[in-house]
Amino acid sequence: MARRNVLITGCSSGIGLALAVKMAKDEQKRFKVYATMRNLAKKEPLEEAAGDRLGKTLEIKQLDVCDELSIKACVNSIPDRRIDVLVSNAGMGLIGPIECQTIEEMKTVMDTNFFGLVRLLKEILPDMKKRKSGHIVIISSVMGIQGILFNDVYAASKFAVEGFCESLAIQALKFKLQLSLIEPGPVVTEFERKVFEDGMKMDLSAADAETAEMFTNIYLKNYKQIFQSLGQSAEDVAEHTVKIILAENPPFRHQTNTLYTPMTTLKYADPNGDLPIDIFYKMVFQHDKIFSASLNFIKLLRWRSRKSFDLGKPSQ
Repeated sequence: MARRNVLITGCSSGIGLALAVKMAKDEQKRFKVYATMRNLAKKEPLEEAAGDRLGKTLEIKQLDVCDELSIKACVNSIPDRRIDVLVSNAGMGLIGPIECQTIEEMKTVMDTNFFGLVRLLKEILPDMKKRKSGHIVIISSVMGIQGILFNDVYAASKFAVEGFCESLAIQALKFKLQLSLIEPGPVVTEFERKVFEDGMKMDLSAADAETAEMFTNIYLKNYKQIFQSLGQSAEDVAEHTVKIILAENPPFRHQTNTLYTPMTTLKYADPNGDLPIDIFYKMVFQHDKIFSASLNFIKLLRWRSRKSFDLGKPSQ
């Protein structure tokens, strides 16, 4: 198998960094990774993680998904502009009551998460069509399937990505291209920590007292517990993504977290859409103690599973 050129966006941390390193360190050397980021001043963690693969199977390049000229310059710097696998990973989050968010903040999320993907494809898709080969992989989210409390704008950006890709996938088939949406649930990364910290610092004065109380004492209070109970690591998501890239017939959608699958299944169980909304409402406002206890139980089971696995390793 010929080595595939892989361009990944958003590689300064989190899923992008983990994926770039994993593919660059592939034992069979099946990939040449172009790991990109908006700000090259943040490249040191990637350089350290890449180790001796840097300059060999991994190159770091500047790319800002919100800047068409930056995208073109990056693609032009790749030999023959050949990108066999595009991984659209760059993104940003936003949580909180919409009354406390500016329209400019909302536009920035949409510009990065949705239009960032569109800009990439406008530059890269025509070359893939000419070659009639290529795999477009988008790091989406389960929130592209089902909205979550106080994630209104972020969910909207991911819904936009999912709808856009559903339409594009039909055309892609005609050109023998593959398109896959990777849909993680909670992932414990610097991305999520920053979103949480920004939420903690949010000025809630524009919201009514009940909404502010709901965001502070229900959403933020449970945020860390949800990630501790259901969260995956960036490396885990990267492993799922590599398997999809290597698959002979990769699926259009792939959820990386089986613990979260029952939540998204609710969306398809009721065509009217009432079931998931009703269940989430009851979980949050009527059965919050049971919900909290369930998260603690899941966390305990996962901890015991990891402990059992660790104890099973041979001693050094």
